[in-house]
Amino acid sequence: MSHSPFLLFLHVAAVTVWVGGMFFAYVCLRPVAAVQLEPPARLRLWRAVFGRFFPLVWGAIALILGSGLAMMLAVGMKAAPVHWHLMLGVGLIMMLIFMHVFFAPYKRLLRAVDASDWPAGGAALAQIRKLVGLNTVLGVVTIALATLGRLLVAG
Repeated sequence: MSHSPFLLFLHVAAVTVWVGGMFFAYVCLRPVAAVQLEPPARLRLWRAVFGRFFPLVWGAIALILGSGLAMMLAVGMKAAPVHWHLMLGVGLIMMLIFMHVFFAPYKRLLRAVDASDWPAGGAALAQIRKLVGLNTVLGVVTIALATLGRLLVAG
């Protein structure tokens, strides 16, 4: 199988930004913010964090999808290993979840914080938290497919 090491680098770097960012936010930042900050400050913090992180996620998605498809096409879609196809499937699910987060609960969070509607902001943040948790798990599954895929599908 032949594909560009540069494409692989872009792919892994973008996955690192997205999945690593979600892992940090979910496992490190969220529990501390929940204990240390009152709802208004916590919701303002998350609004600012997402405002910086989500543009990076959009870029990461473009790089992941573009580099992944380019590598699959370089070897031929039918010749690509099964675990590559599984990675693509899980990655597409993750992308759809992110798009839902961005266009629905994140937009509600923005409106709620702008209106100082802390209960509505808390509800939006709770939905984001659940979906980011799910996407973090799916990201780890995708990394497992990337690194252990040959073992998993070879039996």
